[in-house]
Amino acid sequence: MKEDFFKYQAQTTPHPLALEISHAVGSYIYDTSGNKHLDFVAGVSACTLGHCHPRVVSAIKMQAEKYLHVMVYGEYIQQPAVELARLLSENLPKNLDTTYLVNSGTEAIEGALKLARRATGRTQLLYANNAYHGNTMGSMSVMGFEARKTAFEPLVQDCYPITFNKDVDLQKITSQTAAIILETIQGGAGFIQPENDYLKKVRARCNETGTLLILDEIQPGFGRTGKLFAFEHFEIVPDILVMGKGMGGGLPIGAFTASHTVMALLQDNPKLGHITTFGGNPVIAAAALATLQELTETDIVQQTLQKEELFRKLLKHPLITEVRGRGLMLAAMLETDELATKVILECKNQGLILFWLLFEGRALRITPPLTISPAEIEEGCNILINVLNKFQ
Repeated sequence: MKEDFFKYQAQTTPHPLALEISHAVGSYIYDTSGNKHLDFVAGVSACTLGHCHPRVVSAIKMQAEKYLHVMVYGEYIQQPAVELARLLSENLPKNLDTTYLVNSGTEAIEGALKLARRATGRTQLLYANNAYHGNTMGSMSVMGFEARKTAFEPLVQDCYPITFNKDVDLQKITSQTAAIILETIQGGAGFIQPENDYLKKVRARCNETGTLLILDEIQPGFGRTGKLFAFEHFEIVPDILVMGKGMGGGLPIGAFTASHTVMALLQDNPKLGHITTFGGNPVIAAAALATLQELTETDIVQQTLQKEELFRKLLKHPLITEVRGRGLMLAAMLETDELATKVILECKNQGLILFWLLFEGRALRITPPLTISPAEIEEGCNILINVLNKFQ
């Protein structure tokens, strides 16, 4: 299987981890050699309720027995998609009441950027340095890491960077700006949180200039930071909200949400302003609905902040310089990129799955399932501390 993996499946790096998977359940992944791995990554924040959560699996099975794909998005009324969109609306501010379901976070970004240009009649888009919003051409155009973009240029034009948390840069938002797109908490940059009411200042400047504020909650959304969406921590509301990753409970999905008035602009002039064949797929929508129901009907989200406290208590070691992030979107920072890589690989050998962040090589990604237990947190942190002791 490993030989076929390298021969027939396209790779994204020269050295993938190549863990051969047998099955996964709860907070653990099992390989074909019978080894058990405690998962501190959750499919890069995607498996919100852990692996094969019974409520999600049941929803998938029930829907699969009724119907699969029947028509391109938006033409037929399909119960799982409608109920998902309604439940999102019930748990979001009033101006975020209409959702467009798509296949991935990066497609949701594409839809949001298109919608902002359509709604404002402007073309200029602003984004943050070290931002990551996906890897399609439009999403890369608002990626704040130039070295990853140059091989694919020219990208979408009239896109310009600002610096996250730098107030003076907000003057670059003008009456020519269609939208500014920001991650509520910067992910690839190292789990950087907004400081000194930064998002309130962005919101105010957008109001002054008629600019739309797009918040990318693909990673911090769906309970990961202790609120259903991270913007709730900062007392502001975006014009367009983008989501993905943990939304589907382990299945591929994305969405962007705005007001009904704004979203209606994709219906006409031109018609089919955004179209997707498999967006709102009933099986995936059923999984996402079950995930959202579990998050809103239990105290899992509230427990996230308690689990953060436990992580911060246990992640104390001379080689850990700080722990960034909020909730279960955490990054343990080491002194060098090389040390972080050695620790991640050795933890894998010891039965703990950690991972890297895109642009911050010193970080150990810690984004476990929200359902992880305190005992599992202690187990994983003990493994990590013991590995760090080897490199002192």
